[in-house]
Amino acid sequence: MKTILRGLYYGGVAIAEACRWLYSRAIVTPVVRALAEGGRGLSVEQMPYMRGPGRIVLGCRIRVSGKIGIAFSRHGERPTLTIGDNVFIGHRCAFALAKAISIGNDCLIAGGTHIADNDGHPLDAERRRRREPVCATDVKPVRIGNNVWIGARCRILKGVTVGDNAVIGAESVVTKDVAPGGIVAGNPARIIRSCAAG
Repeated sequence: MKTILRGLYYGGVAIAEACRWLYSRAIVTPVVRALAEGGRGLSVEQMPYMRGPGRIVLGCRIRVSGKIGIAFSRHGERPTLTIGDNVFIGHRCAFALAKAISIGNDCLIAGGTHIADNDGHPLDAERRRRREPVCATDVKPVRIGNNVWIGARCRILKGVTVGDNAVIGAESVVTKDVAPGGIVAGNPARIIRSCAAG
C-alpha cells in the first residue's frame, strides 16, 4: 500500500510541476515580456502583481521564482524599474517605486525582499488622513550595483546605493549606502567587513 501511495504522490508532483512549467512558459513569461522592454531569455514562474502605470526595462536571462509584486506611484515622471542581465529574484519580493529602482547585472535577490524609493505614505499625520501621496521631494531612487547578493527578507529603503559585489545579510534593513564589496547585516544594517571584488 505504501508503495502505491508513494507512486501516487510522486506522480501527482510530476504532473503539478509540468503544469506549472507550461503555465510559466506559455502564459506568464510572454505576458510579462509584453508589458516590459527587453527581457530576452526571461523566465517568470507566476503572474506578478502589478499596480499603477510605470516602465519596466529588462536585461537578458532574468529568472523570477514564484510571485513578486511591483507597485508604481507616479510623481511627475514615469517611474522605471530597470533590471540587468543574469538576475535572480526570489518568491515574494516586492518593488515600490515612484521614480526609479535600478538593479545591475548578475545579482541574487532572495525571497521576501522589499525595495522602495519612497516611504509609501507622508510623514505628516494630516496628509495621511487626507490620503495624500508622498511628496516628490521624499522620493529618492534606489541603485543596486553588479554582482550584489541580497539575503532573504531584507528591506532596502529610499535613496540607498548598493555598490558592486556587496552582500546584504538576511533580514537586514538597509538605510544607508553600502560600499562596493561591503558585507552588511542587521537593523539598521551595519558593515561587518569588506570582501574581495569579483
